[in-house]
Amino acid sequence: MPSRDKSRKQALGDYLAARQPAAITEAVWRELLRALAPISESYLRELLRKTGLPFEQPYAGVRQKSLAELEESLREMLAVYSSAKAAEDREKARYCRRQVIGAKDRARFAARNPEKRALKEEMVQWMLVWLENPEVFPAWVEIRKRAASL
Repeated sequence: MPSRDKSRKQALGDYLAARQPAAITEAVWRELLRALAPISESYLRELLRKTGLPFEQPYAGVRQKSLAELEESLREMLAVYSSAKAAEDREKARYCRRQVIGAKDRARFAARNPEKRALKEEMVQWMLVWLENPEVFPAWVEIRKRAASL
């Protein structure tokens, strides 16, 4: 009997082969969540990143392997968040915030590792600023980067 993990990977492969999406859009994301249920969003995101397909935010989540990657993710998330708020799409705006909150929590957990502590604590700070006032984040991060390079 195939493992649940392998069957999800196979189902994802079958879906992508049959539909050949050019990117992971909101519609593709929602359809995959339904088709592969039960599956966690983080695991689906991990599988999809391996495909190399472009990902629309906020479904790409917050990438945080480096500060540069985190900054890019948070800026992308801000663009989606701002347009969702302007369109009064509260569900999408809340989804953006939930993605940043989840990433912050993962970074905080990773900060328990002494080798990663300084980087992950800095990342937590960046995400806290984003959560407090997303529109301020771009200016704040530029100042923060300049101050760190002194």
